[in-house]
Amino acid sequence: MKIYQLQTKQCLPISIDEAWRFLSNPKNLEIITPDSMCFKTLSGDDRDIFPGQIIQYTVKPLLGIPVKWVTEITHVVDKKYFVDEQRFGPYALWHHKHFLKEIPNGVEMEDIVDYKLPMGILGQMMHPFLVKPRLDEIFDYRRHKLIELFGEFKEQ
Repeated sequence: MKIYQLQTKQCLPISIDEAWRFLSNPKNLEIITPDSMCFKTLSGDDRDIFPGQIIQYTVKPLLGIPVKWVTEITHVVDKKYFVDEQRFGPYALWHHKHFLKEIPNGVEMEDIVDYKLPMGILGQMMHPFLVKPRLDEIFDYRRHKLIELFGEFKEQ
């Protein structure tokens, strides 16, 4: 059983309050997801984030085939971190931690995603050619979109 991990960090020139307000709002996930994913929220985005929140989406991760994705917000510590876990969807395991930390002149956000692919060895064989490049593309898009929305962080 192979479990993969994706880690990203990004600094933004905004307050912790602004970062939390934007990043913890499920409605904003569509904004920071590439259009090619055809990401749409179906339900569960009508309240501020809370533990136990179930959010349903449709997404087209590969070959334009729609997939229903259901996540649960399992942990929330206001303005520090939250965790979403897949309950139903394209992965055998998806555990995504979102951390925020105040830094001089802004905020550092860190994503840590632990995931496992379905289909055993076949899924593992697809990882370097299909899944990892797609995840890298999604998180790279997110990085650029956040810069477009909030500006580029400049260390002083």
